[in-house]
Amino acid sequence: MGKKNQSKMPSREKEAKEFDEEVLQIDRVTRVVKGGRRLRFRCLVAIGDRKGRVGIGIGKATEVVNGIKKAIAKAKKSLIKVPITDTDSIPHSVQIKYKSAKLFVMPAAPGTGVIAGGALRKILSLSGVKNVLSKNHGSNNKVVTAQASILALQKLRPAKKARKADSPEKVQTEHDEEKGQIKNKDSEKKKEPAKKKKEEISNK
Repeated sequence: MGKKNQSKMPSREKEAKEFDEEVLQIDRVTRVVKGGRRLRFRCLVAIGDRKGRVGIGIGKATEVVNGIKKAIAKAKKSLIKVPITDTDSIPHSVQIKYKSAKLFVMPAAPGTGVIAGGALRKILSLSGVKNVLSKNHGSNNKVVTAQASILALQKLRPAKKARKADSPEKVQTEHDEEKGQIKNKDSEKKKEPAKKKKEEISNK
């Protein structure tokens, strides 16, 4: 007897990932125990949606794939929001010292690109910043640099929106009102000494 044709399941479309992932570093670490040495992998991963959210995580496991999964899970729990301007840059410059790393990050004009190196470059790209200048002094350790980068981005504050220009007539009326208030205050000050003199004469 021939086999029955099984109904084919409809192919599911791949779901779009919410966050982009970047593996910053994979290290092989050993732990000495009574029975010998235990080998594991430490994975440093950064994730971001390129719209202002970014985070980092560290995961350890006996296999690299499991370590990356653990790191991604931790990074999702430690997401931060980065304020981004209309020019795809940061609102202001920031300088930070964390452990042995010293970072300086400052805004740049459109078309500059991400001028950074190492872990800082990947973290800025994942956050959605496209124009920025930076300098890293001190440590070359990617774990320390990544942690310092997150602390620096946490210090950023959103730029204040500029007031819309008022019409010339409105500005003139406000100016006249301020002048009138100043004149009234001056006249009141002049009247006060005269009143005091009259009171003194009447008391005498």
